[in-house]
Amino acid sequence: MSNESLSKDSLNTLSSLNAGGKTFHYYSLPKAADTLGDLNRLPFSLKVLMENLLRNEDDSTVDRSHIDAMVQWLKDRRSDTEIQFRPARVLMQDFTGVPGVVDLAAMREAVKSAGKDPAMINPLSPVDLVIDHSVMVDKFGDPSAFKDNVTIEMERNQERYEFLRWGQQAFDNFRVVPPGTGICHQVNLEYLGKTVWQKDQDGKTIAYPDTLVGTDSHTTMINGLGILGWGVGGIEAEAAMLGQPVSMLIPEVVGFKITGKLREGITATDLVLTVTEMLRKKGVVGKFVEFYGDGLKDMPVADRATIANMAPEYGATCGFFPVDEQTINYMRLTGREEEQLELVEAYAKAQGLWREPGHEPVYTDSLELDMGDVEASLAGPKRPQDRVALQNMKSSFELLMETAEGPAEVRESKLESEGGGTAVGAQSAYFEHPSSQPLNMNGEKSRLDPGAVVIAAITSCTNTSNPSVMMAAGLIAQKAVEKGLSTKPWVKTSLAPGSKVVTDYLRVGGFQDDLDKLGFNLVGYGCTTCIGNSGPLPEEVEKAIADGDLTVASVLSGNRNFEGRVHPLVKTNWLASPPLVVAYALAGNVRLDLSKDPLGNDKDGNPVYLKDLWPSQQEIAEAVEKVKTDMFRKEYAEVFDGDATWKSIKVPESKVYEWSDKSTYIQHPPFFEGLKEEPDAIDDIKDANILALLGDSVTTDHISPAGSFKADTPAGKYLQEHGVEPKDFNSYGSRRGNHEVMMRGTFANVRIRNEMLDGVEGGFTKFVPTGEQMAIYDAAMKYQEQGTPLVVIAGKEYGTGSSRDWAAKGTRLLGVKAVVAESYERIHRSNLIGMGVMPLQFPEGTDRKSLKLTGEEAISIEGLSGEIKPGQTLTMTVKYKDGSTETCELKSRIDTANEAVYFKHGGILHYVVREMLRTA
Repeated sequence: MSNESLSKDSLNTLSSLNAGGKTFHYYSLPKAADTLGDLNRLPFSLKVLMENLLRNEDDSTVDRSHIDAMVQWLKDRRSDTEIQFRPARVLMQDFTGVPGVVDLAAMREAVKSAGKDPAMINPLSPVDLVIDHSVMVDKFGDPSAFKDNVTIEMERNQERYEFLRWGQQAFDNFRVVPPGTGICHQVNLEYLGKTVWQKDQDGKTIAYPDTLVGTDSHTTMINGLGILGWGVGGIEAEAAMLGQPVSMLIPEVVGFKITGKLREGITATDLVLTVTEMLRKKGVVGKFVEFYGDGLKDMPVADRATIANMAPEYGATCGFFPVDEQTINYMRLTGREEEQLELVEAYAKAQGLWREPGHEPVYTDSLELDMGDVEASLAGPKRPQDRVALQNMKSSFELLMETAEGPAEVRESKLESEGGGTAVGAQSAYFEHPSSQPLNMNGEKSRLDPGAVVIAAITSCTNTSNPSVMMAAGLIAQKAVEKGLSTKPWVKTSLAPGSKVVTDYLRVGGFQDDLDKLGFNLVGYGCTTCIGNSGPLPEEVEKAIADGDLTVASVLSGNRNFEGRVHPLVKTNWLASPPLVVAYALAGNVRLDLSKDPLGNDKDGNPVYLKDLWPSQQEIAEAVEKVKTDMFRKEYAEVFDGDATWKSIKVPESKVYEWSDKSTYIQHPPFFEGLKEEPDAIDDIKDANILALLGDSVTTDHISPAGSFKADTPAGKYLQEHGVEPKDFNSYGSRRGNHEVMMRGTFANVRIRNEMLDGVEGGFTKFVPTGEQMAIYDAAMKYQEQGTPLVVIAGKEYGTGSSRDWAAKGTRLLGVKAVVAESYERIHRSNLIGMGVMPLQFPEGTDRKSLKLTGEEAISIEGLSGEIKPGQTLTMTVKYKDGSTETCELKSRIDTANEAVYFKHGGILHYVVREMLRTA
């Protein structure tokens, strides 16, 4: 159906309402209920999907059977029906946005090669791209850190930014928020999100729910504003912006009832870590989660957004909060126009989308939390769902050490017998360790011990969007400075808020000076440490960690702490609230119980405890009162402008991008080379080699890391061959516009473990024909030379983590035909199909271990050469080294008919280009 034509509206639901002095038309859910029966107890999130179907009914992608299936959901509380969802808009960040625009440019090239107008490749839905993933913490603890980091960012990313500036002028409906402005989800929450969208069609102004998909898994943060949206792969987002609907099964919806209130001293971060732990245990992968209950009455949108942000960490597609008074209050605070607020309230109430006290929708399943039970918490050391109570941090870290090095009491008695005591400058609360290393920082001698906090980062939209926890961090800093406390010398401190408004209110509150005194100077407005852009540690610290093979820690107010993500040398990473980040920077080690061990001594030598610094709820509330609407209006008035350097970037005004062979950031990808009118037939996989044999919880960060890389890696060697020095490598994430770098970085995370090799970490494999150990990229190229197909075998939860399309693109370019795993994360499964790689699933009770796979077997998969159907059963034959064979059935994880079509075409974008050429 054309975006500009009205719905068929077989249920005659088109109605009108007045708001803000204007008349709006809308597709009424209550009118649909006149025919379909009561819809009021549908979950709010499904009401949004229902409206989407009513508004887009065209008897082709949406017909009456899809609408009836939503009604049937109320009875069955689940559904096998596939629907086509059309989001109002698309949100991108630059790590995923650059390769997205590269794909669009390559598609224009393909259309031009076919003799058609390249301008037919153009976003049909509004697209906002926020440059937030590129700034790194190169400089810190210094008043000029922000300015210096932005300068370095602009120098490093000149080619990428020139390319995005080209995209800005070449494509319609495409806006770019320049670097140094904010994080995409916080900008979305504070400015872009409207809750109710509108557009003109056939002379009418149609009002409808604001919905979106985003190329970052934390797009769900906007669910806190009553806006339905979630993360998809860049591939799926590109298809959505080109007019393709998002294909999905009507989801199960898990209700999460919230009651009570948080106790004194407990933060929204403690709440979200508790919610994440509960929902991971419940099992909500692929499901919607919707929050309800009277506990929402006084829960501000900032707290809701923190909880919604971490939906990927608890495994859900979204974490939805309905619209109510808190929504309106937040929109007013953040400077939305009064006419928009009137429309939001009138529309939500007319559609039954407004939360009423005591209303409880029908859910597939539910669970409940009394907020009074939440305790001060962190999560780690390498999974966001592994919550640890603050008082248990010391014992939790000691347990980690025991696992690695033997029981603590053995180590301690050994130290005592040697006359060992505590390290110079360390707390008496923990023992010096045999692996402790001497440290000399700025003339101050100390020791670096296991558990040392080497990174303390106030980072990420998850928490920097929340004034209560940011003001709490400021209050702790203020009290610490008053008492004469200082940050330990080995701690790399940073403050990277998600919007400039945070800087405004920290200054007005009088807290920024105190944060600066503790080293929490502004380093940038971007994701920084949360996505692995933590920058280098001081040389002395890096050397001490390496010399002692020390297990050290980062404490960050982020949402992800996967192994190898924050910094390659930091093995344990702990998610915490901003005030706890400050506290751990003062303490300097996680081998402390901050509920009773001192953080340090005051000017008079007296011990200072966390309770001495922790602000009361009243103090926090008074500080939050200083956050004003004018701050938001001032900062967002120029959100698309950028600084003088951004404005001075020169770009060619052309429809088709002028690719440069010399660029190491932007290269013409090979995905559409030799594109035929019809796709080739799909063959069965015969005698494939296993490229990697992987365990459980392999993340997209393991498959396609975003962080830094070394000179001796395949990517490092490629860049050096092209004249790039190691100091200018930048990160994998920043190089996503160049497939040559990204192929070499696939399966190259320093912490990935390929079970084909004993005890080896990193992106290596065994090249089976010779038995050699080599880089996965090098082996894949050798297999391609031989014409050998490849498969990857994995365990449970394959592809968890960020919505990283290069985890699928790189897999395809390495020659992998299929991935066989025990289970998949939603987005990565979809991305594999979107790139023409078959995701297959072992049946219950069968896995790589039961099949005794070593990686040296030959794998054949039958059933691909016939008709591709959703959920079909295929047969895998394993041929062992001794010539024996074993067969097992595999389930195709192509879950919908649309996905089957995309797979047949070799990917979703190939399908889109062919369709455009066919109808042109």
